[in-house]
Order: sequence, then C-alpha cells, then structure tokens
Amino acid sequence: MPTHAAPWNDLLDSVIALRDRVLGESEKRLAALDSQDPSLRLHPGVRNVIHYLALRSVDIRPLQEALAREGLSSLGRCESHVLDSIERIIAMLRAATGKARGRASDVSTVRGDEDMSVLRSNTEILLGPAPGKRSTRIMVTLPGERANDLAFMKELLTSGMDIARINCAHDSPVEWAAMAQILHQARQETERLCKILADLAGHKIRTGPLAMEEGVLHLRPVRDHRGRTVHPAHCRAAWKGDAQGPLPPVGCQLLPIKTNRPPEAGEVLRCMDARGKERRLEVESVTDSVLTLSCPQSAYLINGSPWQSDQRRRCHGHIAGIPETPTAILLAVGDHLLLTRDVLPGTAADPDRHQPARISCTIPSLVERLPLGQKVWMDDGKFGAEVVSQSPDGALLQIMVAKPGGDHLFPDRGLNFPGLPLELPPLSDKDRADLDVIVPLVDIIGFSFVESAAHMDALRDALSQRQATHLGIIAKIETAQAFHRLPEILLAAIGRQPLGVMVARGDLAMEVGPERLTEVQEEILWLADAAHLPVVWATQVLESLAKKGMISRPELTDAAMGERAECVMLNKGPHIGQAVRTLDDILTRMQGHQRKKFALMRALHWS
Repeated sequence: MPTHAAPWNDLLDSVIALRDRVLGESEKRLAALDSQDPSLRLHPGVRNVIHYLALRSVDIRPLQEALAREGLSSLGRCESHVLDSIERIIAMLRAATGKARGRASDVSTVRGDEDMSVLRSNTEILLGPAPGKRSTRIMVTLPGERANDLAFMKELLTSGMDIARINCAHDSPVEWAAMAQILHQARQETERLCKILADLAGHKIRTGPLAMEEGVLHLRPVRDHRGRTVHPAHCRAAWKGDAQGPLPPVGCQLLPIKTNRPPEAGEVLRCMDARGKERRLEVESVTDSVLTLSCPQSAYLINGSPWQSDQRRRCHGHIAGIPETPTAILLAVGDHLLLTRDVLPGTAADPDRHQPARISCTIPSLVERLPLGQKVWMDDGKFGAEVVSQSPDGALLQIMVAKPGGDHLFPDRGLNFPGLPLELPPLSDKDRADLDVIVPLVDIIGFSFVESAAHMDALRDALSQRQATHLGIIAKIETAQAFHRLPEILLAAIGRQPLGVMVARGDLAMEVGPERLTEVQEEILWLADAAHLPVVWATQVLESLAKKGMISRPELTDAAMGERAECVMLNKGPHIGQAVRTLDDILTRMQGHQRKKFALMRALHWS
C-alpha cells in the first residue's frame, strides 16, 4: 500500500460522497420529469445533463486540486460523461488504497468512450453529415438580393457552406422560396449536401423610424495627404427637356429647362451648393438621357439649386430627384434621448426649444415598464444609456456610453434591456404566419428570443400543428433570461425533437455585460456538451472580411475559437465567398489541435 494511503483514503471518501450527492440530486430532477414522460430518464442526454447540473451545484475546486496533485483526473473534462468519470476515479482510488472493489451505481450512464459518438449522431441528425475534411459545419446567411443567383449559391457550396440560413426578419416569402429553390438546384449541380435553416424574427425590439428631411448629395473628390485633389468626384445625372414625366433612377438628376438639348461633353455647369458656394460640374460624357459629371471640389447638392452652362447657348436648369434622407440623430455621452411610447418618426434634439432627441420602440408596451436606473443598450453596444425619468411621452434616457465625439443612431437598430423580464408571447403573429411559409422549405427552425420551457413547448406545438415535428430546432440564447433558464429550455425538447443551441453573442453580450460574455459562452458550451447537443457559434465571425474584404487579427483568433462548436455562422456581405473559404481553412487546421476543450497533442514540426 502506498505510504500516502491516508490522503488517498480521504480522497476516496470525498469522491464517493460527491457521487452520492450527484445521484441524490439527480433523482429529484428525474422524478419531476417522470410526470411529463417516464421514458425521458432513459435518454442519455437527459440523464447526463441532470448529472452535470447536480455536479455543478457545489464548488468542487478543492477536490479537483487534490485529485490533480495525485495525478488523477480532476473532472475538468467530464461534462459529457459525468457519472462515468466519477466512477472511474473511485475505482482507481479503491485499487490504490487496496480496498475491495465496491459496487458501482446501478444507474445506466454515458461512458467516456461513447460520449463523442452520441454527440456526432445528434449533430448529423440536426445539421447533416460532417463535410469530410473538417467536423465543424459552416452556416451562411443568404442575402435576399442574391435569391435567384445560381452561380452565387454554387460558389458558397463549393467554398464550404454546409447550412444555408434564411433570416425571416428580412426579405419576404417570395425571396425565401426563391432561395430554397435555387439552393436545391445548386445542390444538385454541385453534388454538395446543405441543410436549410430559417430563423424566426421573434419580437423585434428595435428603434423605430426617423423623420425624413431634405436630401443632400455630397460629392467627395479624392485628395492626397496635403489636401490636393487627386481624382475629382463623379456623379450621374438624368436630363429631360420637359420637366414632366418619369426620369431614369440614377440618383442626382439635372432637369434642363428652356432647351430640349442636353449639355454637351466638355461643358461646365455652374451651380451654388447647399452652403452657398459656387461649384463647377464638368460634363464628361453624354449617353442618351444620362450625363456623367465630375467636380474637383467638395460639393453638397440639394434639390432646387439652379445651374447654368458657362457656354454661349446658356443651357440652364435646376437640380432635382435627390431622395429624402432620415434625420441624423447624433448622440454623445451626457446627451438625453426620449424613448417614446407612441410610434412616431424620430427627430434630432432641438436646443432652442429645449427638446431632447426622440425615437420610438417597435414594442411600445415595453417603454412604460422601464424602471428608473434601467440600463439600455442600443445598436449592439454602440450606445449605452440609463433611464433617468418617466413621463406620459416616454422614458428619458441619458447616454452613458458612446464613442468620443458622439455617433449617429439609426432606425431598425437593436434595443436591449438587461435584466428586464420581457414577458412577451413565445411566438409573434408574424412568426406564426412565417411558419406557414417556411415549414415546407427548410430543415431547421431557429428559435429567436426563447426564454423558457413554456416557450419551447409553444414552438413544438406550433410545429406539430403543421405536421413538422421532424424539423430540427436551434434554441438561440440571446437574453440573460434564456441563459439562466437554459437547462429547462433544453430539457423541454431533448429526446423529443432534433435540437441544438446557438450562442448569439451579440445580443447576449448586451444582456449579461460584455465583460461577462466569455464566462457565459463557456457555460453554454459546457451545458450543451453535457446534453450531447451541437452548438452554433454566431455573431460577427469574420465580419470585416465578409463586409469589407479585409480581415483583422482578433477576428482570426475568434474564428479559430469556433472550432469548439459544431457549427460556425457567418453573416452576409459582399465578400462572403472569401469569408467562407477562409473559415473553411481555419477550421480544418484547428481541428488537428483541439476538439471541444480537449487539447490534442499532434506532432509539432519546427525548422
């Protein structure tokens, strides 16, 4: 017997006590589930997640450190096979202390050598087969404007897209049907497998519309570091001798009057811009009824400004057709913003009348429920505010967070109220109408703003009513309430419907606080692992690359972290094909180094 048998005896007693606690606490939860469906206790994901919840109900860090000092498993990677890990440690300690082999618990459980196969099976059922060279799938949000673009869909598939995402918060059923149809054709022609997910919009809590004001076309020449013009600014303009009738939709439009002839190439048109400064617009070319103009100086053009040619024939007219633009609401730290109860167009602050800027909320009933001191985040954290007063008009917010010099608030931007129970129906009227359209088109439903077991039951009932219980569900964890109730959300569907979890990091960061996001997303990954459920890693992955064609070093690191999930989601952008190929390469390389949170000791080669 080892000389340090006494400490090992103490460890054995501690681990046995831990096992007994886990079994006792788990039985209480399993008994509660029996009233719903007695067969659920036999499901490996249900049993193991309940064991995990019981394990994490106490602080076992001192025991972990003691086990690690003796070279034993510290239970740090036991999420997917909790009871099996504990039983194996007990068996080793009994052998080390020379004690008779005890009777293992009678509870059937997931073994450490089969947990990954259970997860792989659940992932394939929900997300489809692994794409071969990598195990982590790639999900891509489809842009509505490319709904009928077969070449685009084929590029995404051959670049590595495994799941196509339709966002029901945007576009219309016409575009959704077109996306599904063209994707089906692209799959056939490329012989690539690809599931389709439709994200329900949920209750969109966003800023309302802004009042419109006179449009301005800003012409900006390209200048060097000394302010000298390198390239003039350009615009296209329509001309028409008769001011009546439609015009080509080319943006800024010039309407010549007193002549049916357009200005000629080489002519210079003189005009006054919105600041009262004379500007010269040179006609570079004339094609049919469209002019190409250049301007060597910065100019702000507005409708109604007169112009005239400096040539002898004195061709002249006025500027028209510049569309109205939303009012600009500039907010800086210390400014006030009235979140109105009435859905009225938002307006900028009016200092002369001592009126703050104002904007509405798409769900007005939430405004009157905001208590004093309530934190409000806007536009994915661009602005942070606090409720300082309530009035019949709405909730007055004071801006506490904004970039130096301020920034602009736009319509249709997200609003988050951390800690405030939303108390909204699980499915909106739009969600139910959208389900009627998308159920025949897709394989998976993304459940936005799910917050409880009752919410999950409501979606499952809605799918049952549409004979769609075969469809998978991905629970999008977007709020603090959803995070805190994640166990009950998962237990409401495990074993009854294909299920997965999405870590919606954008909204979640606003809800729990950016500083807590890393901790929270880790806990979501652990709990999903315990339930043997696939996870989708979402929000702003390779965002700069998809939208601007440029990539930042932090984005590369963030994308690599996605390998710990079973799927990584990309948002749409002009360079989305390049983003898919880059992510495919990153995930393929990373899986040789890590699986979930298990570091793999692949052979390393240094020159």
